[in-house]
Amino acid sequence: MSRPRSRPSLSFALLALALLLAPPAGAALRGALAADEADAVAAGAELLAAGGNAADAAVAAALALAVVHPEAGNLGGGGFAVARCDGRLVALDFRETAPAGAHPGLFLDAAGEPRPGASTEGPLAAGVPGAPWGYHELHRRCGRRPWAEVVAPAERLARDGFALSPRSARSLALSAGRLARFPESAATWLPGGTPIAAGSRVRLPALAQTLAAYGRRGPAALARGAAARALVAASTRHGGILRMADLAAYRPVWREPLRFAAFGWQLAGMGLPSSGGTITAWTLALAERGGWAKLPRDGAERAHLLAESWRRSFADRTLLGDPATSRATPAVLLAPARLARALAGIDPERATPSAAVRPAPGAPPRERPETTHLAVVDAEGNAVALTTTINDLFGCALWVPEVGIFLNNEMDDFATAPGRPNLFGLVQGEANEVRPGRRMLSSMSPTLAWRGTEIVAIGGRGGSRIPTATAQVLLFLLADGEAIRAAAAHPRLHHQWLPDRLEAEPGALAAGAREELRERGHEVVPPPATAKVNLVRRRADGALEAAGDPRGPGAATPVTPALPAAGN
Repeated sequence: MSRPRSRPSLSFALLALALLLAPPAGAALRGALAADEADAVAAGAELLAAGGNAADAAVAAALALAVVHPEAGNLGGGGFAVARCDGRLVALDFRETAPAGAHPGLFLDAAGEPRPGASTEGPLAAGVPGAPWGYHELHRRCGRRPWAEVVAPAERLARDGFALSPRSARSLALSAGRLARFPESAATWLPGGTPIAAGSRVRLPALAQTLAAYGRRGPAALARGAAARALVAASTRHGGILRMADLAAYRPVWREPLRFAAFGWQLAGMGLPSSGGTITAWTLALAERGGWAKLPRDGAERAHLLAESWRRSFADRTLLGDPATSRATPAVLLAPARLARALAGIDPERATPSAAVRPAPGAPPRERPETTHLAVVDAEGNAVALTTTINDLFGCALWVPEVGIFLNNEMDDFATAPGRPNLFGLVQGEANEVRPGRRMLSSMSPTLAWRGTEIVAIGGRGGSRIPTATAQVLLFLLADGEAIRAAAAHPRLHHQWLPDRLEAEPGALAAGAREELRERGHEVVPPPATAKVNLVRRRADGALEAAGDPRGPGAATPVTPALPAAGN
């Protein structure tokens, strides 16, 4: 890895992106992509241009993010994908699992109190990575181009280098203290004790070798052999419990998509162990039943309806967990009679104190935003919404130099101390307690929406704010008829039951609405963080559109058949 001696020029990927944003008149479009980095968009576009489909492009883009977006893109974490491929609607769970050595008291001291930092920093916080298996399995079932060809753009980026983005440079600066605690991480990302600067040319030869082996052997390249031994050795060296048997035993799971309907559209989200699909479906259902279309845009009535809806759906989130152990199911929480009771329980003139809201009967007493989401649609109508994460910035902060990846800190998404808030302030229940082999609850919300031949793929990053942001963009797009970029840019709100406050971005509330909400009993505050939503759409006339969230440096583009290779 090296630093530039002169001011860096735009990367090839950014130049290609600039050309693609204005395709030649009359050019046939192969698809549209939106992701968090331009290099990832270029990698996916390369596959589409070569005749690949949405799944090929999604996996190529996800693998490129594992190179150029180290704080969140990953082979050391996991995620979810909801896809339509060749007319089939599918949902893939490649969420991390707890190692076999995990147990409920893993992060507690002798007095039963949480040990500070135990579930967030260092490899004890790492779940068994699912991403290597998930990307390969999505391609196996839905892809078209040869596997090695799908992996190739990411391998080139790691081998030949990429310009570190300003966002990643800021992330390194913010996380320098955590990374400095691990010599392996500091040697690569803090050379000389200083975070790598934006625009620096970064080469990751070990990751390039890992990706080359991955292109030849698939997930076995990381689950067995030298790479697996390096992952386990790094974990053991710093007090982790990851073992070879954990890596070898992991498998992704195909699950039934969470199907629902709203505003004349059919939708599919992710079921358990994601809570995001349930919260998104709940939000759209109550908005439609609550007369969303007739309420003034950005007015107090809409904000009140959303806040009261989220207050109840996030309370019910404490019931959810791994599908094998969850105390409730999306079908129970989204039953029409239950939705009707929830709406009837909302006082249109007064906020319900969160202390007065309890989960469904039988409930027990009682996430970092560095996720990354990409969306792809192709000219044939195939679509993929794919969200992955390593949880915190740079996961548990441990870089495994022989493999070229960060390990995640997803164990914090379990209820490491049931009834107490986690990294995102989310209070969780015993259904999400640490147990060997369990999949921890998530807020990720990859979603597809379709009506006739029109289809939208959407999702976001931002921890607990993912489902509320995804649902709002869908409301702006599907119910209000906003253009795709306007829907992504529209200021948003957030409430998550606890803490009891309504977050409002600047411009999210019309004049007078803030004071009206306060009179109803809402505490209205600026958001300490925001979610970023990426989405694509194939319109009924076949036109293809993509939008990256303007809150972050997301990239989006339509794709023509003739695109040069990414990473050159």
